[in-house]
Amino acid sequence: MNPIPRCLKNRNNRVCSLDSSDLFEFCQLIFDCDDMSLPKRRKIRTFALLCCVITFTTLLFSYTFRDPSLYFFKYAFRLSDNFFSKGLCACQQCMTELEDDPWFAERFNQSVHPLMTRENSVLSDETFKWWQWLQSERQPANFSEVVEELFQVIPDEVLYMDASPERCRTCAVVGNSGNLKGAQYGDLIDSCDFIIRMNQAPTTGFEEDVGARTTHHVMYPESAIDLDNTTSLVLIPFKTLDLQWIISALTTGTIKHTYTPVTSRIKANKDKVLIYSPTFFKYVYESWLEGHGRYPSTGFLSLLLAIHICDEVSVFGFGADQYGNWHHYWEENHLAGAFRHTGVHDGDYEYNVTLLLADKHKIRMFRGR
Repeated sequence: MNPIPRCLKNRNNRVCSLDSSDLFEFCQLIFDCDDMSLPKRRKIRTFALLCCVITFTTLLFSYTFRDPSLYFFKYAFRLSDNFFSKGLCACQQCMTELEDDPWFAERFNQSVHPLMTRENSVLSDETFKWWQWLQSERQPANFSEVVEELFQVIPDEVLYMDASPERCRTCAVVGNSGNLKGAQYGDLIDSCDFIIRMNQAPTTGFEEDVGARTTHHVMYPESAIDLDNTTSLVLIPFKTLDLQWIISALTTGTIKHTYTPVTSRIKANKDKVLIYSPTFFKYVYESWLEGHGRYPSTGFLSLLLAIHICDEVSVFGFGADQYGNWHHYWEENHLAGAFRHTGVHDGDYEYNVTLLLADKHKIRMFRGR
């Protein structure tokens, strides 16, 4: 008996391809052969097994894919990559995974750092003009000189650029919406690594709903409050005078007025003061809000800060309460949301972008009550 089926030989005695019937015939002949030496049988059986695997795989994938061999190898390599390599972070889902959503990838630019340092403080002419236009400062001081003075008072450090497969930084962005009242999110908020609050945002007396810890407090001169020694003050500057104000508020207390009276001195750890970059400010406005409103709200700027420095972001206290009222959780005034109609911020557009981020599983949205 010839143990090699006819399909394995052509006229030039070279191996050709198998179809399914020939494969099974070949396999049966191989394992039924008793008149060959043991080494020869082993070689042929190995070859037969390889043919079986290749043919079966090809037949299986050919029913679904136009190019089964290409897909098979591509899929195999992807599986091996996922199996042998770590992800972009140690969380279950990483913020910086861009391939899964074109909309997010188009907007997210990790090269624009959200915090100012000496190195990235140089502004393009376009950015400087846009930034100065926000509150129309008439006779600004020399920006470069103010920045140099600023970093003699606060640290000049590059922070939060430590993303790695070993890091899972969880962050809570806590807004001021009245929907936090009775929500009992306190323990969940306090369990996060970074807890970002903004403007007035009291916690005393509201711990059960909003938590007690704060790692970063975002403010501007006109909304400034005192902070404890462990909290980082994140200043959003709208003009050069705001940078001069933070220098003064931490030292001499000479600046008492911007476009309105401001707190001349604040309690804050000057070694933990951070400055929101005007370049990042403009990037948020153009890439994420596409020019809606005059400039982004503190809440939206805080959210984008978290998206760029955190691996997982949970959002609390954004939007209206269950009755459609826009107000602060510490107030009873349900007309406090009148700011939405001033034209300075496009609150509806910002909220829709926030909901879209949640729908795309980039953030977790806790809607409260």
